[in-house]
Amino acid sequence: MKILLTGGCGFIGSCVVRYLIHKTEHTVINVDCMTYAASAETVIEVASSSRYLHVPASILNAAAMKCLLETHRPDAVMHLAAESHVDRSIDGPGIFMQTNVMGTYTLLEAVHAYWKRLDAARQKTFRFHHISTDEVFGHLSAGDPPFTETTPYAPRSPYSASKAASDHIVRAWYHTYGLPAFVTNTTNNYGIWHFPEKLIPLITINAIEGKELPVYGKGKNIRDWLFVEDHAEALVRAIERGQPGETYAIGARQPRTNLQVVKTICTVLDELVPDPKGPRERLIKFVADRPGHDFRYEIDPTHAEQALEWKARHDFETGIRRTVQWYLDNRAWWEGIRAQRYTGQRLGIQA
Repeated sequence: MKILLTGGCGFIGSCVVRYLIHKTEHTVINVDCMTYAASAETVIEVASSSRYLHVPASILNAAAMKCLLETHRPDAVMHLAAESHVDRSIDGPGIFMQTNVMGTYTLLEAVHAYWKRLDAARQKTFRFHHISTDEVFGHLSAGDPPFTETTPYAPRSPYSASKAASDHIVRAWYHTYGLPAFVTNTTNNYGIWHFPEKLIPLITINAIEGKELPVYGKGKNIRDWLFVEDHAEALVRAIERGQPGETYAIGARQPRTNLQVVKTICTVLDELVPDPKGPRERLIKFVADRPGHDFRYEIDPTHAEQALEWKARHDFETGIRRTVQWYLDNRAWWEGIRAQRYTGQRLGIQA
């Protein structure tokens, strides 16, 4: 299968690219315009593969998308390219509407035109896979059941609203035009190559350097944490087995409060590289909460596990230990990223 994948130099996209090249025989056309959160280093280990090609293009460029599709003739599209940081969406929502809404629309239009010109056999097997978030469902109270594929949409931030809009657009192109598209929604991901503005990498890096560990509010907000390599495997299963019009909610059944996450990172680092000044929990600092901070996200992945014959392999403790060790071993990468690109007062403690 030849797959055109958008956003393949980002955190999740690069993991999918690496999985596709290392674990399958599929060919990957990686379309990534290399915004601040993209890094060519994330895919350097597969860059020399004859089954991999990076094309620096924007999904907002209709002519470029049309040309790419006609040139490479993919059998499927995996759409991961997105602006994804809630705090950034609060400070500047415009780029989220452009990339996540108009970018998805522009890509869909190009894909639809391409798909219509395929022969009947290829039209039937073609897939458009839209990768989304559980944040489109709003938030849960303490006793609410987890999100499922049928949970009503109730986005509460500019980011989640833009992703909800893109999900609806994809489904409209399936129902109205017959484009064989489907959607996956996932919980919070973590793992290697995670951009330093997100909760887990920021806390890990600060703890390594002996800096304050900022936690919103009292750290009681809950997220369901999915190791990125498990998510990548699920997404590849979905592009191979996913059915048009379907939705697959992908999660790990690993909910933790933000404070539990931070304390776990401290414990792991204290074991791996003890700090002479004492346990790193002393560095935790509670800071003013962000606007509209959703209390809890959690997914019931039963349908995805059964339909895709997939289940997350990592529990949180195993995954976080691998993640922390990776940041210890790859200091040059995150120091370079932070020095070049990491700006903004509220960036870095999202969860």
